[in-house]
Amino acid sequence: MTENPRTTPAALDNAADVFADRIAVADGDTRLTFARLRDAAHDFAAAAIGHGVRPGDRIAIWSPNTYHWIVALLGAHCAGAAVVPVNTRYTGVEAADIVERVDARMLVVAGHFLGTDRHAALREAAPGLTIPIVVRIPVDGGDEPAAGVIDYADFVASATDESRALARETAAAVGPEDVADILFTSGTTGRSKGVLSAQRQTVDIADSWADCAAVTADDNYLIINPFFHTFGYKAGIVVCLLRGATVVPMRVFDVPALMAATDAERISILAGAPTIFQSILDHPDRPNHDLASLRVAITGAPIVPVRLVERMQAELGFDAVITAYGQTEAVVVTMCRTDDDPVTVATTSGRPTGGFEVRIGDDGEILVRGPNVMLGYLDDPDATAAAIDADGWLHTGDVGTLDEAGYLAITDRLKDMYISGGFNVYPAEVENALARYDAIAESAVVGVPDDRMGELGLAYVVLRSGEHATEDDVLSFARERLAKFKVPHSVRFVPSLPRNPSGKVLKNVLREEKS
Repeated sequence: MTENPRTTPAALDNAADVFADRIAVADGDTRLTFARLRDAAHDFAAAAIGHGVRPGDRIAIWSPNTYHWIVALLGAHCAGAAVVPVNTRYTGVEAADIVERVDARMLVVAGHFLGTDRHAALREAAPGLTIPIVVRIPVDGGDEPAAGVIDYADFVASATDESRALARETAAAVGPEDVADILFTSGTTGRSKGVLSAQRQTVDIADSWADCAAVTADDNYLIINPFFHTFGYKAGIVVCLLRGATVVPMRVFDVPALMAATDAERISILAGAPTIFQSILDHPDRPNHDLASLRVAITGAPIVPVRLVERMQAELGFDAVITAYGQTEAVVVTMCRTDDDPVTVATTSGRPTGGFEVRIGDDGEILVRGPNVMLGYLDDPDATAAAIDADGWLHTGDVGTLDEAGYLAITDRLKDMYISGGFNVYPAEVENALARYDAIAESAVVGVPDDRMGELGLAYVVLRSGEHATEDDVLSFARERLAKFKVPHSVRFVPSLPRNPSGKVLKNVLREEKS
């Protein structure tokens, strides 16, 4: 048994020893105990090592929530590699950019899923991109891997006794300061930035989250949040690994399927955007499902209606509803606790956790400092220095207030980022994509309120003189280059954009004019 593991391989060993015969992952007919999960991760690591992966290499994972993702994550770490999760909603162009920038030694990619062959999309977007090892997960089954691509089952079967022994040695040698992952988050410059986190940070954040949510080995956690996101990965997979809880992965959000899974798997922990809980409450088939096992709900929204919290507790039976605040650069900064009242949960994002200090700058910006602030941005010391000042404070770009008890309330954003359906959308990235449309002179994208999605993108577009384009033309162009959640919902053509004396676009004016 490992006391206070500081790496995921150590946490995996600890879980396999302490919770050996308990179910670690329940993915349909696939049930992995913690002991079997360790064996599967070591097999994956052994196969990776046998194919040439070495400590410090990067392994990208572009696949939906299945047990394969969990095995690949832990297997990569046991091989000493850093994991690079790739958003499953990304286009081939977006995914290729990330895979190339991290110089991925290996790619684990879904086969056909939701009608898309991601590896084919990647090859089409970047025909010259070379990835030494490509492993295909047959998510929807039926398709054969392309030439040079190894099927997942064949890959793990390539492990040998010799490579397994080396994998165990490599896993034991992984240290707390080794890079665990590189998660990409878009920035206001329009190009994504790779956030580097150490093994100790990934484990410590999950440990603090588990404490706040009071997670135990008796919990079954239905993970709707994508594994490529910190919410699904660190506040999901790693949390369960540390506490011996069961991961029940969900590939695609679907309310009837969610309720059926809650009933069948006795789900006790559910995390996601407020719209998920509202959708359950409003669904006509809810009375036909037994949801009495639900215990703790976690949402990352800055504001949750008090009435929704009350209904979640009264009608869905949650003992506790928790809100939290974080970003990729710090993962989870503040959280409510299980004994906080509905008003506190609805109006704040909790108090600091994970060893973080939080203060409000002179301009109202939320500043964060602590051992779990990112190591920095990949290959971008200037951006790192701009984000983390000389005193170690991370400048979040969000505006908020702290009350006397240390509870944080998010009141605004310094950045223009908006949240649509639980996903961050950075207007500069959308605007850069639209700038490639020959008919467009310039554009400005803002988020506008929407009852279902939280916010939707509205693109203000100025056409070049003599050019013509319709809303459908612009949106079709965007869909070819951006993930669906980034594509604006609507387009408004305007003769010019409002600007201040220095020439900066006044997006606050556009937001006021949206109606």
